[in-house]
Amino acid sequence: MTTSGRPDETIDGEGNERATAWDAVFWDIGGVILELESVQSAHAAFVAELVDRRALEVGVEEAVETWRTAVGDHFREREGTEFRAAREAYAVGVEALVGERLPTEAWKPRFDEHVASSIRPVPGAVETIETLADRDVHLGVVSDVDDDVGKRILERFGVRDRFDSITTSEEVGRTKPDPAIFETALEKADAAPGRSLLIGDRYDHDVRGADAVGIRGVAFGAEDGPAVSYRIESPRDVLEIVDNVEPGD
Repeated sequence: MTTSGRPDETIDGEGNERATAWDAVFWDIGGVILELESVQSAHAAFVAELVDRRALEVGVEEAVETWRTAVGDHFREREGTEFRAAREAYAVGVEALVGERLPTEAWKPRFDEHVASSIRPVPGAVETIETLADRDVHLGVVSDVDDDVGKRILERFGVRDRFDSITTSEEVGRTKPDPAIFETALEKADAAPGRSLLIGDRYDHDVRGADAVGIRGVAFGAEDGPAVSYRIESPRDVLEIVDNVEPGD
């Protein structure tokens, strides 16, 4: 990553706001703010409880595999970048396990409790978001999540109010890498694409999708490719870009 001199700094009346050459920093949620392994653990715990409560004649390991296959197939069957709600995919997963469609109230409250008690943030993400909130830069989310789920995750981690905008695939009706979701985020931020960053953990969906509309892609665990403008090993590393790198570098 190339760096240039630190831009001139301006401090607000409370002494905590620093000017930056960037207009906006957009974050994906899953894999960037939210630790995906903690989500998988929550789902496995929910499935284990479902097996026990319904006295299903299947081992937990097999039940988890059945759940994951059904959920994955539901998403793979969509047309292109059309949005499909995760809550519907989870209902399909429950049906695959118990053999019938259950009403939402019969399973979702416990599912939500497992998720709320198990999910963890990616190390360094929350602290970095808090620090960036004191920069003179638009802080946004661009994520392929159900709208209410994404906001609950951010609330759980105590950072929802630190974001200036939240753009979800449910809101837009399209998932990444569809240009519509990135363009919606840019419009909310009133930001120039070339002066905006997007931190993502998937090359094709996040980094290349952002690059297609001119946003500079920041790869966090994503594969390498020509669309990667910067690569970081920790969310904290984005501060080096925001504070020390000019958009044209």
